[in-house]
Amino acid sequence: MPSAAARLTLLAALSFTTLYCLHKSLRLRRLRHLSLSPNPNPKPSQNPKLLYITQSGTSKTLAHRLHILLSTINIPFDIINAAEYDPENLVNEKLVVIIASTWEDGNPPKETEFFVNWIEESGSDFRVGKGVMSGCEFGIFGVGSWKYGEERFNRVGRRVREGLIGLGGREVVRFGEGDVEKGELEGEFRWWGERLVKALSSGGGGVVENGGGDADRGELEGEDGFKVDDDDEEEDGVVEEIVDLEDIAGKGPRKGKSMVEANGVKNGEREMVTPVIRANLEKQGYKIIGSHSGVKLCRWTKSQLRGRGGCYKHSFYGIESHRCMEATPSLACANKCVFCWRHHTNPVGKSWQWKMDDPLEIVNSAIELHTKMIKQMKGVPGVKEEQLLEGLSPRHCALSLVGEPIMYPGINTLVDELHRRRISTFLVTNAQFPDKIRMLKPVTQLYVSVDAATKETLKAIDRPLFGDYWERFLESLKALNEKEQRTVYRLTLVKGWNTEDVDAYTNLFSIGKPDFVEIKGVTYCGSTAASKLTMENVPWHSDVKNFSEALASKSEGQYEVACEHVHSCCVLLAKLDKFKVDGQWYTWIDYEKFHDLVASGRSFSSIDYMTATPSWASYGADEGGFDPEQKRYKKERHHKSSR
Repeated sequence: MPSAAARLTLLAALSFTTLYCLHKSLRLRRLRHLSLSPNPNPKPSQNPKLLYITQSGTSKTLAHRLHILLSTINIPFDIINAAEYDPENLVNEKLVVIIASTWEDGNPPKETEFFVNWIEESGSDFRVGKGVMSGCEFGIFGVGSWKYGEERFNRVGRRVREGLIGLGGREVVRFGEGDVEKGELEGEFRWWGERLVKALSSGGGGVVENGGGDADRGELEGEDGFKVDDDDEEEDGVVEEIVDLEDIAGKGPRKGKSMVEANGVKNGEREMVTPVIRANLEKQGYKIIGSHSGVKLCRWTKSQLRGRGGCYKHSFYGIESHRCMEATPSLACANKCVFCWRHHTNPVGKSWQWKMDDPLEIVNSAIELHTKMIKQMKGVPGVKEEQLLEGLSPRHCALSLVGEPIMYPGINTLVDELHRRRISTFLVTNAQFPDKIRMLKPVTQLYVSVDAATKETLKAIDRPLFGDYWERFLESLKALNEKEQRTVYRLTLVKGWNTEDVDAYTNLFSIGKPDFVEIKGVTYCGSTAASKLTMENVPWHSDVKNFSEALASKSEGQYEVACEHVHSCCVLLAKLDKFKVDGQWYTWIDYEKFHDLVASGRSFSSIDYMTATPSWASYGADEGGFDPEQKRYKKERHHKSSR
């Protein structure tokens, strides 16, 4: 006899199955009724529908522009967010136009999942009458990013198109596609919109056969015989640019005579930073170097110039924050992290495919632009003359400004040049290029971002472009373990996302065996269309401390909490057997010794250039990691806090 628990389980399963079958039966009956009835809705919609599927607002913007254009031919479309439209009403429509954005991993935005799934499922269900939408004509334009691969490029638009064709709908204009990464979205959409208007002006009625979406755009011919040449695309008028692109913040150029320049392609070479991206980054305070590099003055550099304290690297490793240059040789990245403090205004890519600037020119320009920004601090209240003069000779370079530095093919030459000038290097990589990590020459300190401890959370937080992102991540940790110089796991804690995975994080320690583990609370940079983080996701310093202590405890004596910087909400774990000598931590760096070792050409390890950590930087000290030689400055806050 089965147990009572087993009988209850079986009963629950049967009940669920019965309810599911009932739901499918009712849905199928309704669809069959609609397909058989010549007029299933006694009050059918009077106006054609212009629907948009959007996440960040780009498709909405395009839809409103198209709405204005369609008004010129006196067709009164109703413009509606697809998330607010009942897809079962599609059987009542005579004409539908859809602007469809593809979001993460080739999927629709969450709010429109039901809309897209309903169309796809109904279109492929053989039990549904295939003529249910035989009286409806439609046109679809997809907005996507080719960086996510061919399979996922504009996948949502294709799914909707196939579903509508399966239900009997007929395309009034061929499927249009826009790519936000190539900077051609404006031109592609305008070209498609003009074709749509021309088709509707001629009366529609099967202008393009179903399945005819792959014709060459240079010479498109439909059933009514009209022909479009590329010459039609040349316009002298300037079209207003989109402020906010799907899958990459920033604006796309118009299609026309300036397209080549707007795309950043000159003399057959594509530039990473297009004029539009350059304008967005410069607005944020970046100084763009050449076609793919950048430098920016860090707030902590400004702070220590005024004697108001240095960053956590000053407390943990002894850098002079007022002599630190924050730069990158590659503004492009292979991730689109939810906490990206650059708001995704930088390009993305899986490999280097742009024009490459000379590494020596990058270093020269970075130092020149950095020192110009330092000079501009002269006269700022509190700036000390001695610090200002020292700041004009940078001694450290944080290759972590934005993007993925090791994507740059000349990274080793660039690092050599910085070391030749006795400038230390702190390089951060996002753990998606293990081969590049292995090929990298010794740097002062090498970081790998460990933003999550499981495959699922890494995908949710980093939103990587690579399909094999988890394998690349693990292989990057293995590559880190092969390095002789100082290595760091960099953990960014996002409350409600990755703060519960202590055991999983500890398991990763044995793979990369880093010298240090930095645990830092996420910095809130405002909510954007690409990131819905709020202040509720920002942990308190006490949360970071508790998490760090739990990690140290789980490491079974391999790591201990060594330092903290309360102001940055940051804590440092260090390997006990390497960096704690006779009860004294040695997390600081002897920078002169490091440069001598590099110049010698001999092999060396992380313990060869370590030096003692001051007591004020040690974990639990009253100073909380604040240098007592600096003067603490606290801003008056007049806004209300919800925390």
